[in-house]
Amino acid sequence: MMDASRLGFDPLIPWIALFVLAGGAFALWGAYVVYRGKAWLFRALALTVLTLALANPLWIEEQREPLKDVVAVIMDRSESMNFRGRTETAQAAYEGLRRDLEADENLELRIAETDPGADGTDMYIALQSALSDVPRDRIAGAVMITDGQIHDIPEDTSDAVQLGPVHAMIVGGDDEIDRNIEIQSVPSFSIIDQRVEMRVRVNDPTAETVEVGVTINGEQQPSQTIRVGEPQMMPFTLRRRGENLIVLSVDGIPNELTLANNLASARISGVQDRLRVLLVTGEPHAGARVWRDLLKSDPAVDLVHFTILRPPHKSDNVPTEEIALIAFPKAQLFREKLNEFDLVIFDHELRPAVLEEAYLNRVARYVEQGGALLIASGPPYPGAYMLYNTPLGGVLPGRATGEMVDGRFIPQLTALGKRHSVTATLSTEGWGPWMRYMKLEQGNSEALMQTPNGSPLLLLNRVGKGRVASVMSDQLWLWARGYEGGGPYAELIRRTAHWLMKEPELEEELLTLEAGASSEVKARLQTLSDSPPPLKMLGPDGVEVETPWTLVSPGIYQAATPASELGLYRATSGKLNAVTLRGPTHPREYLDLRATTEKVQPLANATLGGVYRLGADGTPNMPRLQRVGERGPAAAADWYGLRRREAYAVRATESTTLLPGVVGMLLACAFMMLAWRREGR
Repeated sequence: MMDASRLGFDPLIPWIALFVLAGGAFALWGAYVVYRGKAWLFRALALTVLTLALANPLWIEEQREPLKDVVAVIMDRSESMNFRGRTETAQAAYEGLRRDLEADENLELRIAETDPGADGTDMYIALQSALSDVPRDRIAGAVMITDGQIHDIPEDTSDAVQLGPVHAMIVGGDDEIDRNIEIQSVPSFSIIDQRVEMRVRVNDPTAETVEVGVTINGEQQPSQTIRVGEPQMMPFTLRRRGENLIVLSVDGIPNELTLANNLASARISGVQDRLRVLLVTGEPHAGARVWRDLLKSDPAVDLVHFTILRPPHKSDNVPTEEIALIAFPKAQLFREKLNEFDLVIFDHELRPAVLEEAYLNRVARYVEQGGALLIASGPPYPGAYMLYNTPLGGVLPGRATGEMVDGRFIPQLTALGKRHSVTATLSTEGWGPWMRYMKLEQGNSEALMQTPNGSPLLLLNRVGKGRVASVMSDQLWLWARGYEGGGPYAELIRRTAHWLMKEPELEEELLTLEAGASSEVKARLQTLSDSPPPLKMLGPDGVEVETPWTLVSPGIYQAATPASELGLYRATSGKLNAVTLRGPTHPREYLDLRATTEKVQPLANATLGGVYRLGADGTPNMPRLQRVGERGPAAAADWYGLRRREAYAVRATESTTLLPGVVGMLLACAFMMLAWRREGR
């Protein structure tokens, strides 16, 4: 504690009124002097005493407790500090700085650290947080220990003046070199088989052009040459629906700081541009509108629908020119345009006069070359003509007998259907009945739905590069109408159609990889097998590790493999394979890893602080600490300063009135009477 005295005022009237009164009195006194009044001295004394009396002067005696000045030390704990001795050097600098600060009894130390898991280095936010509750008249300054790669320093540093001086201790060598690749912009999705571009930039102080390697889902693509230091557009084409992993890479250079930023990745969703579906209905029936309405309701589907209203063999003696029907354009559809469709649906049986065997043979070749075909069976025509007895029968699943069974039954999932990606998510509660189905010998196809007596209803099959599905009943419309509770007709058709068109998420055998923030790569296997092959993981170092699977749920397995290296990881399980990139968790931290003074220099200049390089050999070259006054520079080449604020808290106070109001009024009256007497002579 220390004692201090000072003069204070506690006016009897508001300060504004007091100032107005004093100003008016001074003006009147001045006028009185100009016009040569005789008692100017007494009048001046009277007005002065009156003003002082109203101001109520006090002599204040205080007991003051000095307050410590506050200094903040901000430690950079970001990922960019984990290279070439930076962490060790920063820790040594911090320990030496802390000893110096704690040796000064007039300093209070505040310590803050950046979040090591944040997307970037936010040291300015940490500085504000450390000093948020400190009165500005107690802040002695701040010291940042960092590599200079700070991402949140504001462009306008005027608000930082009250936090200063801010000094930056830069760890890291001034001769570091690093090559890095940065993806500046990339679309979130792309239409498959169409050209798409991403904007890329490569930084390299040693070259003018660089070869950039490209892989898409682990498949090597032709490398591309780009200029260093300039953003450029890199084109590529996606071939697969769903998520695609694009990895760009550049080779390392001698004495490079790290290879961690020589890889960059992006995930782009491949989407189909307006799925084209051909629907051919063999004859009008109650379920035809269900197919049409469901497909037309999807804005991503372009539907071409034909219903055979008048078979060619029909003879009713009506002249052709009087028939208000167009001819079925089978030559144009099945000879010229067939390969333009993503999915072909045959609803109900087609008579041989409607679609000849030559066209059905083209449909079979379309499937074998990668097309998708869905058959919705109806009652066979007289003569037992069925698609199974045509060249198309070679690609259809199973073998139909031609026998139609009538009678009420409720469809159910097979054991395979309960695990298959197409039907596993369908709830079987409350399904309504169907009234008929066509018998079929299953053969080598996969049955997902069946009747209660085991006859297959929904079958899937792969043929060549394409896929085929058959629904052995024309009663799906009962579910659409909600008959006795209905059923999940829309979801069933949608998932079946997407499986036919090879949507990745509906593959019954699917292997995926995920590299998270932890030092491991997680694999997930979706399979129909009860004993899947073990997981084999090939890391960027060329070492292959075999890991057993852990059953999570029927058909779903998981495994995790340690992954200490950064780079591309490839996994195989039998014939399945997948890739993922374990790279920088926060790309912004890895865009530039060189120690720099450029980003923090404006902040130091605005607060009259300094920037110093400490090196990266574990023994920092720290400048000398000294205390400086309230004003002036706080840094030089070999020292940095913290200001002496000399703040205090008043613990006790006692005041004495110097001119009581009554005494002041009496004195003012006495001086006025003397003035009147003087003027009266």
